Order: sequence, then structure tokens, then C-alpha cells
Amino acid sequence: MKARSVGWHALKGRGRVIATVCHALRLGLRPVPPRVVWWKAILALTAACWMSWSVAMAAAPSAAKAESPPRFITPNDFEGTDVERINRAIEAAAAAGCRVVIPRVNVRDAQRRDIWLLDSAILVQSDTTLELDNCHIKLSDRCRDNFIRGANCGLGITDIKPMQNVHVRGIGRVVLEGADHPRATGDSGKTIGDKTYGTDAGVAGQSQTGDWRNIGILLAFVEGFSIENLAIQDSHCWAISLERCAHGRLRDLDFASSGFKMIDGARQTILNQDGIDLRLGCHEILIENVTGYTGDDLVALTAIPSADSAAGAGGTTSTMVSSAADRGGGRDDIRHVILRNIIGYCRGGHHIVRLLNTSGVRMHDILLDGLIDTSPDDVRCRAAVKIGDSGYGGGAAPLGDTSRIMVSNVTSKSTHTILIGGSLSDSILSNLLRHGSKGEVVTVASGPQYVRDVTITNARVMGD
Repeated sequence: MKARSVGWHALKGRGRVIATVCHALRLGLRPVPPRVVWWKAILALTAACWMSWSVAMAAAPSAAKAESPPRFITPNDFEGTDVERINRAIEAAAAAGCRVVIPRVNVRDAQRRDIWLLDSAILVQSDTTLELDNCHIKLSDRCRDNFIRGANCGLGITDIKPMQNVHVRGIGRVVLEGADHPRATGDSGKTIGDKTYGTDAGVAGQSQTGDWRNIGILLAFVEGFSIENLAIQDSHCWAISLERCAHGRLRDLDFASSGFKMIDGARQTILNQDGIDLRLGCHEILIENVTGYTGDDLVALTAIPSADSAAGAGGTTSTMVSSAADRGGGRDDIRHVILRNIIGYCRGGHHIVRLLNTSGVRMHDILLDGLIDTSPDDVRCRAAVKIGDSGYGGGAAPLGDTSRIMVSNVTSKSTHTILIGGSLSDSILSNLLRHGSKGEVVTVASGPQYVRDVTITNARVMGD
């Protein structure tokens, strides 16, 4: 209101100036040629308008500037541990309606560091844009938690409320790195200290198996999301896992995990180091431009329901934070997913891309276009692409439950190029090139009775 008032008085002032100028011109003390009169009038009017506009604008922008939100908020504006400052910045940005930027330089207590150490997870909220600007984020040895997790899920949260519009994007070179001495690694089927590393092994009061806290980036029930331009190294389990998420994209992601880590001079096993996992209920998702290597499957779509009531949401007995129980009605099917430009390998010798669903949950309308196996000479993956498996959920999925799968433009030096370990129907496999070893391009391990209406074209074995 103050800015409007100043502008109004300025306009009134302009009217008085114009009237005065015109009156002076009419009552001039000596005759003035008409042309001169008009030029004087034009100059006077221009000056008057400029002066009044300047007066009006001098006040108006100050009021607008005071009301406009900040462009972004940085954790360097807050006090506390690194993760406390990041989460406070996210909360402040949610209130202000702007994005959060984690810069390369971490400034705390007048000290500057080029690393951000997390003792617990960064918690993203609805309508969050988290921008990582050339920064290095690392889990501390105290942390038994994710790098990033949706704030709607976690320990003790049994009723997960949906979130929307969550975006995590890197600018420049962004690295997310596991701890030097991880407290736990592997999925919920692995005992730490036995099959996989963990300093919590034998510690009273601590879970002795892996769980969803070992996942790098974990989102559940998120609609509208993106994760872009990140490098994830030495993850404690799956680097990225999405549960019941939809309408999103993952792109420009690089992984560097080997299935082991040198810790205090000794080689320690770290299991289940997948790159990207889409779990039950994911749909309408684009995955593209994935590079690097992982200790387990580079990209996996896995719909494996469990009737075990103990594996409920918010507990620590499952690798799924939102429960592995099938909701029924096709809601937990994995469908309408596109994978493009997968360039990498599994250093642990498993699979580059894996599509797996078990009885009761379907997988359909999946497109894989472009996969290049970059395995070095001392590593050979079991399969470039594996579809189905008879070793989960009581055997291969019923014929028809894995359908409308299109795989094309695959170059492989793996033991199997396309390995069908379960059922497959109404699908197309095309432009498949196998090199570096003899054998069939498409292997049906489960038996011909599990394959129906699958078209295979332009499949070739090339000599080196």
C-alpha cells in the first residue's frame, strides 16, 4: 500500500507539472514562434514524466524486494552437525518455496572443508529440490542410515503418507561415498560380520542383519521425482532403491562399487551392491545414461512380494521400508518403465540388467534400448540381461506374468547375452550381439514351456 500511495502522489504531481508548463507557455512574456512552443512543450512534458516515474519506482521495488523469497538456501547458513544443517536448510526452503543448494565448500565454525559428513540421512520433503553443487558427501563411521531418504518413511513409521515433487540433482562432479568403516552392509538376508562386513557385528542392541538403512538413496510412495547427475561410490547395499514410486526419471548416474572394500589393509566383502533397484509398485519411470560398475546387478527391476507379516513398514527386518507385502489388484506390478543407454558391468560377476518378478505380481510393458557390456578381461558377468528366475518365490513366475518386454541393441561379452530364467511371453528381443565367447545369444534356462510368443531377430555371435 505504501508503494501505491507514493506512485499515486507522484502521478498527481506530474499532472500539476504538466498544467504549470502549459500555462507558462500560454502566458509567455514575449511572442514565441508556434514551432518553438511545441518543442518546448514536448521537452517539458518528457522531463516531467521522467521525474514522476522515477519517484514512483524508487519506492515500489523496495517493497517488492522485501516480499520476494530467496532464490535458494544453503546449509552454510545454519548451525549444528553437517546433516542437521542440511535438514534445517531443507525445512527452511520448504517454508520459503525455494531450492536447497549444498555447495562444494562446507563452512562451519569459521573452518572450510571440501566434504560433508553424514551421521544420519538427509530427509527430503514434498516439493523439495535438492541441488548438490560439485560437492562430496560421505557417510561417517557413526552412520547406520541412508545418504538421502524421503521424510515420509523410516524407523517406526508404519503409515507412509505419499509425497510428490522430489528432485535431487547434481551440478558438476558430485560424489556420494560410503563410510570408511561401515556399521552394516548387505540386504536383510545377510548377517553382518559373517557374510558381509559391518562394525556392528556382535554389538548388543544392534541388528545383526542388513536392512533398508544400508541403501544409499531411498524413496517410497513418491509421485513425480528425479535423481540426476550423481556418482555413488562404495555403497553399503543398493545405491538407489525406489518403492511404489511413479512418474519419475533417473539419469546420468555413475556407480563405482566392487563387492569388496579394502579396510585397514584387509579386503572385506560387501554384498548386494546393486546400482539402481525399482521395487514393488513402481511405474511410469525413465532410467537412462547409467555408467560404471557395481558389486551386484547394475540395474534391477524386482517385484518380489512377501507374505511375512514381520516385514512391515518401518521395521528393520526387511530391505523394503514400505513393507514387501503385495497390496493386490495389480497395484504392486512393475510396469511402464524405459531403460536407455546402460554402459557398464557387474564387477561381482552377476548381471548388468535384471528383470525379476515372482508369482502373484506381474511385470509388463518394459523397454530396454541400448546396453553395452564394458567388462574388463578379468571379469565376466553371468548375463547382460537376465529375465526371471526359478530360485525366488517358489519357482518361475506363471506364464503370462512377465510380458510385453522389449529388449534391443545389446552388445555383450557376458557368459549369457540374454538369459531367460523364468517365464516370458508376448515379447521382442532384437539387435543382439555377442562377442568374446561362444554360445547362444538367447539362453532359455527355465525350459521352453515357460516361453510363449517371443520374437527374436538379428541375434549374432561375433568372433574377436
